[in-house]
Amino acid sequence: MIPLPDRAAVEAAAARIAGRVRSTPVVALERGAFGLDRVRGLVLKLESLQHAGSFKPRGALNRVLAAGRPPGAGLIAASGGNHGAAVAWVGRVLGLPAEIFVPAIASPAKVRRLRDFGATVHVGGAGYSEALAACEVRRAESGALAVHAYDDPDVVAGAGTLAREFEQQAGALDSVLVAVGGGGLLGGLLAWWGERVRVIAVESVGCPTLHDALAAGHPVDVAVSGLVADSLGARRIGTLGWQLARRYPVTSLLVEDAAIRDAQHALWRDLRVAAEPGAATALAALLSGAYRPAAGERVGVIVCGGNADLAALV
Repeated sequence: MIPLPDRAAVEAAAARIAGRVRSTPVVALERGAFGLDRVRGLVLKLESLQHAGSFKPRGALNRVLAAGRPPGAGLIAASGGNHGAAVAWVGRVLGLPAEIFVPAIASPAKVRRLRDFGATVHVGGAGYSEALAACEVRRAESGALAVHAYDDPDVVAGAGTLAREFEQQAGALDSVLVAVGGGGLLGGLLAWWGERVRVIAVESVGCPTLHDALAAGHPVDVAVSGLVADSLGARRIGTLGWQLARRYPVTSLLVEDAAIRDAQHALWRDLRVAAEPGAATALAALLSGAYRPAAGERVGVIVCGGNADLAALV
């Protein structure tokens, strides 16, 4: 059994990737921001400003550096878009070829981003699971280093550096809301915070991997659909994210696509923050009332990606 990432693994990841990834800013909002009068101190972590436009380079870079000398064939990954961009960025930074498999639902903007980073891109399959299957066949042929989007301990520990950095910047938080797809970022937060912070896992009704796993008592396949399918559209919660969610208390919430779109527009309207729908999912729980903080609760929200279709913001 693979050991679960913990605080020590996150600390090691932070040392490994230091100076290569950005320390992304936090924004402490005034009482009443977004009309939320009950929240004493709403703090946003703008990981949308990370290299490649999402939190994903933290885990991808940690995976590659932890592996030592990569094979001559370079890097290979399957992705809905953001993880692929991160792996392509890592390949460019380290001078390694990168081959990325994405499903047909990947947005054209994200596919262009992959190619801009110099990756070889294969588009095919209805969803992430089909892209992953094709990627695994190609990896066996090429011998490239596989960088899984979320179910790898080094990827999860790298994602956990976001929580470590958030805590250093914002101080003590009562709760943190995070969007969930395959569970890599969720797992990273839990590896760092454990029971010290209440982690609120937010999913769209069309991509309920954690929610349905909790209801069943074990990971199950879900049908993937809706606004965030290209970024949060894993068919099943990852093993590591699931095990960490069972070890530590997690609140699971679902939000509708309309609430996600409203949150995306609110970020742009009020803060001029461009967030893709998946990255607005966490805030959607707060704005829609799916999550109702206690009076005076200090709440953190992770805006995890900024690879948005800018035309959809106006």
